[in-house]
Amino acid sequence: MGHREDLLEGAKKCLVEKGFVRTTARDIVKASGANLASIGYHYGSKDALLTEAFISLMQEIGGAASQDGMRGEGGSLERFQEVWEVFLAHRDEAGPVWSASLEVALSRDRMPDLHAMIAASQGEGRRGLIAMLTGTPEEEISERDERTLGAFYQALLNGLMIGWLFDPKSAASPEELTEGMRMAATAALAPPAE
Repeated sequence: MGHREDLLEGAKKCLVEKGFVRTTARDIVKASGANLASIGYHYGSKDALLTEAFISLMQEIGGAASQDGMRGEGGSLERFQEVWEVFLAHRDEAGPVWSASLEVALSRDRMPDLHAMIAASQGEGRRGLIAMLTGTPEEEISERDERTLGAFYQALLNGLMIGWLFDPKSAASPEELTEGMRMAATAALAPPAE
């Protein structure tokens, strides 16, 4: 690997171990074996490097839930449940990444540039979720779908993972989340009472 890749791997390691706020450029250099000047040369800033590392970690987590080999038909409740099972099966690895994202969300006034960089990547995550849950290829997902269905799935994923971070014992299981989805859809599609 070159310095660019070494820095990215070092930044990912630091994010998992220390989060955004406590990770320094020197921490990344130590974890990567690269030199301090190479951060600016390859990424422009420590925050840009950490953002790319965060996005890479999220893609790795999402990759575990790829639509290949999923048993349920795209858009089915079976697929819905399976996607959440896969995410929760990787919660120990993903936990530090979710914690880091909360760190940025809660301190956006102190880290506006980092917040803006991560916010700009939200569309990619939403498209990935739609693809996983519906089986639709990402290139066929419209901007409207991304902003509606993708935002809905993203809210579910964020809520599920935050629940697990706070208290795994009381957090919803994939089965409970799926049953809640079924109940909500049934109520929403019920004919209006006369």
